[in-house]
Amino acid sequence: MRTTIRAAVAVAAAAGLCLTVLPATANATPGHGITAVTLFDHVIGDTDYVFKEITLDPGGATGWHYHPGPVYAVVKAGVLTHNKSDCSVDGVYRPGQVISETAGDGYVHIGRNLGTTPVVLEVLYEAPAGQPVAIDAPNPGCSFQ
Repeated sequence: MRTTIRAAVAVAAAAGLCLTVLPATANATPGHGITAVTLFDHVIGDTDYVFKEITLDPGGATGWHYHPGPVYAVVKAGVLTHNKSDCSVDGVYRPGQVISETAGDGYVHIGRNLGTTPVVLEVLYEAPAGQPVAIDAPNPGCSFQ
């Protein structure tokens, strides 16, 4: 059962896409065209489990960021384009596909909706208790934000 719950939460996590309650960072690239609804937030031991439904409008983006803990998501609708800090596409995710993101500032990334319909993600964040689920980062030099 624990594996099932974790998988469900992982499916809900975002492509990284921790888009609300992010601390400000110099030259950070804020997201745009994005909304997030927290479905639950529960601390167990030293880990905060946060489950959100995130919607990216057409043309929307998460902004460049990284996560202090692992993130797992599932795409419910739309197509998410995911880029890493060298500007390359490291994934194009469609409904039903699962996304997992590595923790740490070595994995700065952005999620973008390049389509004409909203992208809806269910995202599970496993953040160290007391830390945000995502941390803004500056654009690493890519021609898009």
